[in-house]
Amino acid sequence: MRTTLVRNITTLVTNDPDRGPSPLGLIQDAALVIEGDRIAWTGRTADAPATDDAVDAQGRTVLPGFVDSHSHLVFAGDRTQEFNARMSGQAYKAGGIRTTVAATRAASDEALGANVARYLAEALRQGTTTLETKSGYGLTVADEARALRVAAEHTDEVTYLGAHIVAPEYADDPAGYVELVTGDMLDACAPYARWIDVFCEKGAFDGDQARAVLTAGKAKGLLPRVHANQLTYGPGVQLAVELEAASADHCTHLTDADVDALANSATVATLLPGAEFSTRAQWPDARRLLDAGVTVALSTDCNPGSSFTSSMPFCVALAVRDMKMTPDEAIWSATAGGAAALRRSDIGRLTPGARADLAFLDAPSPVHLAYRPGVPLVSEVWRAGRRV
Repeated sequence: MRTTLVRNITTLVTNDPDRGPSPLGLIQDAALVIEGDRIAWTGRTADAPATDDAVDAQGRTVLPGFVDSHSHLVFAGDRTQEFNARMSGQAYKAGGIRTTVAATRAASDEALGANVARYLAEALRQGTTTLETKSGYGLTVADEARALRVAAEHTDEVTYLGAHIVAPEYADDPAGYVELVTGDMLDACAPYARWIDVFCEKGAFDGDQARAVLTAGKAKGLLPRVHANQLTYGPGVQLAVELEAASADHCTHLTDADVDALANSATVATLLPGAEFSTRAQWPDARRLLDAGVTVALSTDCNPGSSFTSSMPFCVALAVRDMKMTPDEAIWSATAGGAAALRRSDIGRLTPGARADLAFLDAPSPVHLAYRPGVPLVSEVWRAGRRV
């Protein structure tokens, strides 16, 4: 395999804990070597080995591609009116999902696939090289299965979320809908998914229903993750820890027991600041989680209702400004933290053996992601060793 040297990097973010006090494992005046689709070496430019090819980073910062571990991209329609009403004073409610369900059911496979491709490309331009996405806007056996089939054509990180809300047809029979989600729908969807998720929240599914959904998914070989404690205090976080979920996502309303449970588990707390920004809701207290020793990830929650952004740099800036994270913590959480939430060791870092996913910033330091919010700093992206 040919080797490529990327040299003249002002600041390289490796996320290697052995490289200094910062969790980002920073190297100044740095270089890295790519062999095939993997990182083969990192260090100072002056110490770089000979390679087949060389690329000049021109003094830019290089960091691992962002890992967006929570999104909802298989949808159709638009909820601008809902957003406008919310910004005019109406409260956010989980039931707004039904609007997207109707539009998604009516859309063709081609339209849904084009939408997924569009938002994945949009995220890639902003440095996201790994992106998880979910079903959840079909809520019938056929529509959930096709949503996952469409998603699997675009990403390996696919999540079955038949338990997003109770389908409109089952409004008077939520137990019947849970039976569908854990039976015929699960059978149809499991071949396309790696993960199973549930919206454990008032207006969606309670703790017992959520446990039934996740337990059935585990029996089919799917790994659990949970929409937990977004709108109110509830059982979601404790359930995620109990069932050894990879992540509990949102984590806005937490008791001390919830924080302790996360701190003493392998479950990652995935925080989604785009949702709080777009709903004017209470911000998650990332500082409280980090100080307790919880592993924290950041993600966009890109969806048409409550967080219509695909920008991980924007979420980094929000986390620093409004969730009490330091810039280093937020950047780590948007890269290595997201990898942990997907239980991946091959992404989210730039160390030998990792996949060569690179984001180049037109800035001398990764801190500029928060220091210059809203500025398109990502100027070049590589995925699996190739410039994309």
